[in-house]
Amino acid sequence: MSHSQWKQSLLGAICLTLAAAIWGGVYVVSKVVLDVIPPFTLLILRFGIALIVLGAFALARRETVLKKDYPLLMTIAFVGVTISIAAQFLGTKLSTAHMGALITSASPAFIAIFAVWLLKEKIHFKQATGILLATVGVIIVIGVPDQADAQSSLTGNLILLVAAVSWGLYTVLSKKATQRYSSLLVTTYVALFGLVFTSPVMVWELSVTPVSWQFGWEIWAGVLYIGLISTAGAFYLWNKGFELMQAGSGAGFFFVQPIVGAFLGWLLLHEHLGVSFFVGAAFIFLGVALSNLHKRESSESN
Repeated sequence: MSHSQWKQSLLGAICLTLAAAIWGGVYVVSKVVLDVIPPFTLLILRFGIALIVLGAFALARRETVLKKDYPLLMTIAFVGVTISIAAQFLGTKLSTAHMGALITSASPAFIAIFAVWLLKEKIHFKQATGILLATVGVIIVIGVPDQADAQSSLTGNLILLVAAVSWGLYTVLSKKATQRYSSLLVTTYVALFGLVFTSPVMVWELSVTPVSWQFGWEIWAGVLYIGLISTAGAFYLWNKGFELMQAGSGAGFFFVQPIVGAFLGWLLLHEHLGVSFFVGAAFIFLGVALSNLHKRESSESN
């Protein structure tokens, strides 16, 4: 592997790790905010804030999009924002938190599948094994809910599966777009079209769930964090990471999310962290390392 290729892979790994870590931590913030702001309204707020920030940078760079590529960017926004994130919110609300984290953590497997289908990437044995090991790690960390939980929330679980599948498709379509445009421009248009497609649902939601908007500063601080850090920042880092890496290799970094979420739950919410956390974390990090090993070995042999 050349020095420039090594630097590119390292930068991609850092971007994906940071994005997944931010998303792991945002559950602590959104848990508080969603108590007073309904999910689709929060979705509009977070992407509205992100669009202001990303749009300012995109305008400064004066990048433009060809008209023929608008359908691709609109599809990315609809799949990634209106379907995936909305399904994650709704599914978690209907199901259990454990099932939400467990099912949506299946996304890397779907990223790998869509990468083979749409990007014509080859998934090698070590990559597949790495994703499998990391999945086992997630199950160990989160734990398997009891049968009663699973039966009582079948609808929620199916919606969460939709979230996982659509996030895999979003990631691969975004990589396809970043082969033509910068990650900043792609993320900006995702925020813009995501707002357009989700606004009608927000209008309906507010008609049946009125909001007083009389919040304390801590709620608004949470909204700003979700919009600036977990949306503008993390979405850009996620798309940039996949711009620099193969989708199949980068998929495993998504598993950093439940590790960080569990750790912050222990640190900030005083949740119990047992031996299973550390055993599962070891599986996850081993799986991520293994899923990226083939790429390094094949590059070194060339």
